[in-house]
Amino acid sequence: MNSVGVSASSRMARKSKSTGLPRSLRRTKAFFVANLIIWGTIGGWYLFQPPVRQEEVSRLVKNLFDSRKQITAFEVGWDIWQLYYSDDFVHVAPAGDRTHLYGGAPQTSATLGGSLRTLTNTGYVVGYSDALGDPLWAAYHVRDSEVHEPPPRPDEFSVDNRTVARIESGLYDRSGYDRGHMAPNYAIATHYGREAQEETFQMSNVCPQKHGLNAGLWKALEQKIATNYPGRFGEVWVVAGPIFNEHPARLKRRVAIPDAFYMIIVDESDGRVRAESFILPQEPVSAQLDSYLVSVDEIERRTGLDFFSELPPDTQNVLESHGVARAW
Repeated sequence: MNSVGVSASSRMARKSKSTGLPRSLRRTKAFFVANLIIWGTIGGWYLFQPPVRQEEVSRLVKNLFDSRKQITAFEVGWDIWQLYYSDDFVHVAPAGDRTHLYGGAPQTSATLGGSLRTLTNTGYVVGYSDALGDPLWAAYHVRDSEVHEPPPRPDEFSVDNRTVARIESGLYDRSGYDRGHMAPNYAIATHYGREAQEETFQMSNVCPQKHGLNAGLWKALEQKIATNYPGRFGEVWVVAGPIFNEHPARLKRRVAIPDAFYMIIVDESDGRVRAESFILPQEPVSAQLDSYLVSVDEIERRTGLDFFSELPPDTQNVLESHGVARAW
């Protein structure tokens, strides 16, 4: 064999040896091994847990295999660690009515958008400012349940005659802003039904929101809350609303336009509670939710609202000052 043939043969041998399995198969193998390690670790740990924990973990693992809840094996492993070993949780005795709210309704000063009108609906409740033409907060509660297709989306938004402002949907036409739900259509529809869904299309549940945010990060977070979070945590409480600057612009001199929006998600487990909170600007610069994590204290500073007012002061201080390191 000539030298050229030997050289070519050697290169092919080296290439075959270095390449090994095709890249797609190597990825599949790595994924399989990683999952095997995760499940082996979880299985060994599970055997030594008390019955209450075993029941909770069994529910979480069962939900993993429901593709509609969009839970990954890595989230299961992470959640088990967080649930029993994280310092994000604060011990607290359950207090007050938790139908829609956890820790009581947000409190506000009289100077912030005037006095608020509390509007209770089937699946959510809002604190509405007639002076601003916006809700300052909307709160709702979702539990783990079967995931069903939502009813068809209503075609129109309606005036809420319980308000003095009586904001009409047409004020948003050609404004450059979407009618942004604070209590979401999808989560309320799938957990509470058609009538509750229609109530989310009242203008008392709407703020001016840029389309990129409304159809992007805001929607992504709402989807996680509707399916992924209840499947992982059993139930969550949510409060969301706008953040204004000192002198907000208005749509047709009536509806105040927010600078940003906040969302606070509360998870309770075995007499302990934790909170995850975000501030999302009208025009986000990052596609990663982690980029917008803040403490509840920061949201209170930006909004003038006081959250969790029914919880003991020590619990409030710890819960509100603690910011989580990564989005759940």
